[in-house]
Amino acid sequence: MMESKSTLVTPSGPYVSPTSQAGRSIFRRISRTEDSSPYPIPGVAADVLHMRVKEGSKIRNLLHFATTRMQKEGGDSNGTSPRQVIFTGSDRGVTKTITCVEILKRNVAGLHQVSKLYYRRVTEVWENPQQGAAGISVEKTVPAICILLSKDPLDPQEPGYQPPQTLSVSTEDAESRCGLIKIAGSPLSKHTAKRLRRGDRTACPP
Repeated sequence: MMESKSTLVTPSGPYVSPTSQAGRSIFRRISRTEDSSPYPIPGVAADVLHMRVKEGSKIRNLLHFATTRMQKEGGDSNGTSPRQVIFTGSDRGVTKTITCVEILKRNVAGLHQVSKLYYRRVTEVWENPQQGAAGISVEKTVPAICILLSKDPLDPQEPGYQPPQTLSVSTEDAESRCGLIKIAGSPLSKHTAKRLRRGDRTACPP
């Protein structure tokens, strides 16, 4: 399991815990920046749609935007719609990132997928509201996930690859459903109905 790691940098004073002895926070985070490392997935298109998922992001808003762009027939100003979308999330946003991907795969069929887990370096700056108190800067290495969804085929040998989902009904389920439909739509005898419930497929004529 990936765990976050942190290093405390205090250029303006000694180490000060972000929480007081009483358990209440005495610091307020004023900024959070992540490194701009490249995607850990090869074959990403130049015009890829990048969806950054944060802890406070609204899944509904993210999916509405991504689904609209991926399903848009006319495309953007140059007449094309993106062929790929990439979702990235770190720390507490990892779970929400996976949720967005799974829902989008149901909205847009036939998407190839490559997933990568990695670490990202994050720098947080905290200030102390007390007058004259020193602030702190914290560097953290947090777990992150990067998921590429593509309308075009991807390398199946790439670690983390998943083929498009296929929604198929097994032959047995289809035949059983056929029997139920015929029972509801035609005056079959009680004996025939019992045979269908027992799984006798000969009672479902062509």
